[in-house]
Amino acid sequence: MKTSKNNHLKKVLVDFKKLTNTILDLLIIKYPDGYDDKDIITFRNAQNEIVECVEVKTEDTLYLVKVSKRLIGAMEDHDDQDKEIEIEKFKEETDKLSLEE
Repeated sequence: MKTSKNNHLKKVLVDFKKLTNTILDLLIIKYPDGYDDKDIITFRNAQNEIVECVEVKTEDTLYLVKVSKRLIGAMEDHDDQDKEIEIEKFKEETDKLSLEE
């Protein structure tokens, strides 16, 4: 695992079922076009099972997010929701500007 320089960080393994909006935001910021094979970290867990994940960091935590088809879908859905919110905010701002004129 490539995390030797991150020894001071708390490490958290996150499954799709436990994804928060904050972690999804971090994933989308780090991997705006999706992740690639080179981004995937592979290791064996305590049960000797192979685990594949991608990493995102905050100031104090290194999140290792398990890779799955559901993760890809969740990232796409979350990104779409963010874009819809941005479009709505833009429309509201332009409506305000046109009312002021």
